[in-house]
Amino acid sequence: MPTTLFHTQLEMSTLVRTWQDSHETVALVPTMGALHRGHLALVEAARRVSDRVVVSIFVNPLQFGPSEDFARYPRDIEADLALLDQHGLTDVVYAPDTSEMYPEGHSKTQVIVSSMASVLCGQARPTHFAGVTTVVAKLLNVVRPNFAAFGQKDAQQLAIVRQMVRDLNFPVEILGVPTVREPSGLALSSRNRYLSPTEKGLASSIYAALLRAQEKYLAGQHDARQLEQLVRAKLGEVGLEPEYVSIVDRDSLQPIEGEIHRAATLAIACSVGRARLIDNILLTSGS
Repeated sequence: MPTTLFHTQLEMSTLVRTWQDSHETVALVPTMGALHRGHLALVEAARRVSDRVVVSIFVNPLQFGPSEDFARYPRDIEADLALLDQHGLTDVVYAPDTSEMYPEGHSKTQVIVSSMASVLCGQARPTHFAGVTTVVAKLLNVVRPNFAAFGQKDAQQLAIVRQMVRDLNFPVEILGVPTVREPSGLALSSRNRYLSPTEKGLASSIYAALLRAQEKYLAGQHDARQLEQLVRAKLGEVGLEPEYVSIVDRDSLQPIEGEIHRAATLAIACSVGRARLIDNILLTSGS
């Protein structure tokens, strides 16, 4: 049976109320479309914990800077619906228009998670995470899910959303879903379609460098600066110059200097061709 498609908040919230009246649990998978196997992993994780699954598809203008790829960001709702139908685990796709999400053309109110939004990707994209948290807050209020699934590929986004949910008392459990990768190790991303075959080969060096740093960490090298330098050197061998390589506290995202004594995330952003790619790996004793 084809997945139901809704475009309005009224349709979505009315259906959710009927589910809740029947004591059914609901999980939300927020996406910007251009769906791939990584998104399907989010849907699978959502279905494992809930009776109903809602996938939202909305290319959110608030999280794009003025010189970023909002206009050319891939959009193909028919292909997205076909993939979800084939998978068979989604109850509803909520795909609002921009005018539905922002009736006045913008949002006078924004949700900002202060210092966590100014590190890592926030350095080059200062307005990005305010856009993310604002639209996620709106989606949580429309769908009112018991669970919401986010990928660990964007560790900064996951940590920020978890902090927002704690700070604002949203009654939702945030699920962190492991990164899905191509055989080469390249993390799946909607922006991978910007890459040529040669560029894909180069991009696979990102995860290889992260793995090398994790191996060094597990072998006893716990100096954050030296591990960051190792990653930069490995990427430099193939001609890649990352935007940043940074080791931060897994939960607070505060940069770690000196020895690593707590669970940490080694995060990277690197442009390959037209694609700005992000990836990360966890540094803990149980990595």
